[in-house]
Amino acid sequence: MTEIVVRWSQPLPVAERHLRVLDDIERGRFEAYRQEIDRRRFLTGRVLAKTLTAQRLGGAPEDVRFDSTCADCGKPHGRPRVPGSELVLSISHSGELIGLAATDGVPLGLDVETSNRKADASLVEYALSPAERQAVAGLSDDERSAAFFVYWTRKEAVMKATGKGLKIPLQSITFSRYDGPAELVASGDPALDPARTRLADLKAAEGHRAAVAALTTEPLDVTEEHWLP
Repeated sequence: MTEIVVRWSQPLPVAERHLRVLDDIERGRFEAYRQEIDRRRFLTGRVLAKTLTAQRLGGAPEDVRFDSTCADCGKPHGRPRVPGSELVLSISHSGELIGLAATDGVPLGLDVETSNRKADASLVEYALSPAERQAVAGLSDDERSAAFFVYWTRKEAVMKATGKGLKIPLQSITFSRYDGPAELVASGDPALDPARTRLADLKAAEGHRAAVAALTTEPLDVTEEHWLP
């Protein structure tokens, strides 16, 4: 069994007690955001990640140091990693919700999206495989949009778990029906093997869809928590 903890939070205020968890590089990234909401989302993700890491590994959140070096370009905007630890983290945010997923020793991906947006025909054509498009055919506009974001969050979660992101063509992967348990049915990309991919749809919060994925053969045991600082 692969145990995953997912913690959700609304954007935290820009307060000194939160800012002090940022190191110099993270402070630079925080200050580079022009919009306050983007600053708060970044800050909240780091507070969630460092608080959980400190609880797991000991110490204080402000003493946690991440390595966020991007494997592609070398800049510090990649997934946060804890040197010398098997703890694996994934952060995602959308609207007024920020999430952190954590597990040990297996690649992990989390995605959350606001679900009050529309999914027009061009977006469905762009993102869904033929089997998925067939599954949503005939639905009303609202039903199709709701189903689309079930598929979208599943796709984003598994692609984040691989570390390849949108380098994997969205149409190359097919999931079980939007109204059934989440399962990767087929993949045209070697980075994703259905036999070694597990995922779960999440409750998240009203107005949002979310999914978490891990590259493992074991079933997932997912716990969702709404965190208050």
